[in-house]
Amino acid sequence: MARALKSATPKAGAAPTARRLAPEQRERQIVEKAIKHFTRHGFSGSTRELARELGVTQPLLYRYFPSKEALIDRVYNEVFSWCANWEVDLTNRALPLTERLQRFYSEYAHVILREEWSRIFIFAGLTREGINTKYLSRLRSQVFLPVLAEVRHEFGIPEPRTSAELEHEIELVWALHAGIFYLGVRKWIYGLQIPKDVDLLIRTEVTSFLHGAPHVMSELRRKSTLAPPMGTDRHKR
Repeated sequence: MARALKSATPKAGAAPTARRLAPEQRERQIVEKAIKHFTRHGFSGSTRELARELGVTQPLLYRYFPSKEALIDRVYNEVFSWCANWEVDLTNRALPLTERLQRFYSEYAHVILREEWSRIFIFAGLTREGINTKYLSRLRSQVFLPVLAEVRHEFGIPEPRTSAELEHEIELVWALHAGIFYLGVRKWIYGLQIPKDVDLLIRTEVTSFLHGAPHVMSELRRKSTLAPPMGTDRHKR
């Protein structure tokens, strides 16, 4: 009897036998555990090690995700979900611009200041070249450019005349955005305390942005009145 019990004992280091679940439940479980794993450890390690950490066998992992890349892509899409209403709300001129920016960044902060968001985003930037490109491209097209368009409309500022001028404007929005993003870095990467009232801080940051950015943008226009418009060749006669 003792010998039979001994032979039934799992080998050390073997993945525990996974309880039978419906396929959709098993897939959901794998994704949730993978999010926790990548949040703690980043994207290093083999699929064998990953399966062991997730508590499933390697063949079972491959049944749902044919490669580690496929699982990483799924985790990335889960963690970095995007609200379709953000761009609509940012451009809703029925509301004051200050209110729109404060509302957007308050909602956005509640998404990005989570541990899994901050840590996976940093790991992705460091170890998986290009994986953040899609997200940052969307950020530029659906947040930065609309914000600048709304600032120009609000303060009567003409369109930028050169691509360099536009990029300078984008840096102004980056400064606002990065200040909020960096709260997550301070908390989840550096282990530092951050202000408890994040909404109050966001209101302060937005007010500061709207007091400074329009002036800088107007100065850019004033200094570029003699510059050729975007898309023209300054050497062409």
